Amino acid sequence: MSDVAYQEDLMDEPADAGDISALNDVRPVPRISIQAFCETEGVAAPINRMGEDRRMAKAQTRVYMGGIPAAVEFYQTAPTPNLIILESTSGPDGLFHNLNDLAEVCDPNSKVVVIGHHNDVALYRELVKNGISEYMVAPVTIADMMSVVSTLFIDPEAEPLGRSIAFVGAKGGVGASTICHNVSWAMSTLFEAEVVIADMDLPFGTANINFDQDPAQGIAEAVFSSDRIDEVYLDRLLASCAEHLSLLAAPSMLDKVYDFDPDAFSQLVDVAQRTAPYVVLDVPHVWNGWTRRTLEQADEVVIIAAPELANLRNAKNMIDTLRKLRPNDFAPKLILNQVGMPKRPEIAVSDFADPLELEPIAVIPFDAQLFGTASNNGRMLAETDAANPVVASLSNIAHLVTGRGMVKEKPKGGLKGMLSKLKKK
Repeated sequence: MSDVAYQEDLMDEPADAGDISALNDVRPVPRISIQAFCETEGVAAPINRMGEDRRMAKAQTRVYMGGIPAAVEFYQTAPTPNLIILESTSGPDGLFHNLNDLAEVCDPNSKVVVIGHHNDVALYRELVKNGISEYMVAPVTIADMMSVVSTLFIDPEAEPLGRSIAFVGAKGGVGASTICHNVSWAMSTLFEAEVVIADMDLPFGTANINFDQDPAQGIAEAVFSSDRIDEVYLDRLLASCAEHLSLLAAPSMLDKVYDFDPDAFSQLVDVAQRTAPYVVLDVPHVWNGWTRRTLEQADEVVIIAAPELANLRNAKNMIDTLRKLRPNDFAPKLILNQVGMPKRPEIAVSDFADPLELEPIAVIPFDAQLFGTASNNGRMLAETDAANPVVASLSNIAHLVTGRGMVKEKPKGGLKGMLSKLKKK
């Protein structure tokens, strides 16, 4: 008996759009151990890929070949995990015979899922009657497997988790934080939903400036006291920026060095997701363990870039890396910012998008007057000039990153405009 061996290109192959959509609502799985014993690679592959999914980060998943007989042999000398997944190509009689052998060496507290090759309702009922947690019929997908694991180990009465959205610049100075803050403000005002912004650039964060805030406490206290962070403590650290918008501000001081472990922000994000429908992460343009982990674990990643060569190189590296880290998620979303800067040679939007294999969800023009005025006054762009087309773009971005889809433009000219179009047809 040996671990399943997979070629690297198989593991990097992205999930299809149907699986990704189905996985969007799956909650992260708690710290459990899972062992699978398969007979075919068609079943072993999705289970192994499930173990690589970001929602399974806390779980430990091992896949073995050999089916139920291999499991019986294995558990004679090893403790059983929280969940055992068994594939069997045998008929009902052979399956029950093998399960009886397994029962002799299996802890009764372990949950067991059987994947069979016979679509038999009577067999399903008999298995459930005998204590099997779930019976699935092959072939199975990663979405099928994640749904079963989630059902078995997550309380159905638990409050839904908020959606985490990470914004990061492909290069410093591309306006990633400004876009992040304005999209967050748009989300809170358009949808009247609670939004929490976490400014993760502790030494140089600008969220407090952009929102004209000067809180005494913020994200530093949350990160350095991660062992005591809970909903009550987090609420004390949040600064109110608007009716539905709260901020975990960065201290923006250099009195200490901000070096963190890869999981330093994980607990904070988990708690924030239990308190608000949307948690927006303003991730600084650095690449280390904790920024990589933050981008890997976020529900949505948005990359902001300017149309020049260094941005293109960095954006491609980030997108390629995140596609490998997040094989069961859609590709990151791309925003091109500061387009049309005077006297700057630029890469055309189409030429920028082609090597990334990714169309930008928004192209925001360079407007020093609008952005500079808003920044200097500590106001959002919509508060500075609500009629500006950039504000409409930010509204569209807010709809897209929250999964609400693109806003359709209203026909110009009102009723007369609509009538004139009808007459021309």
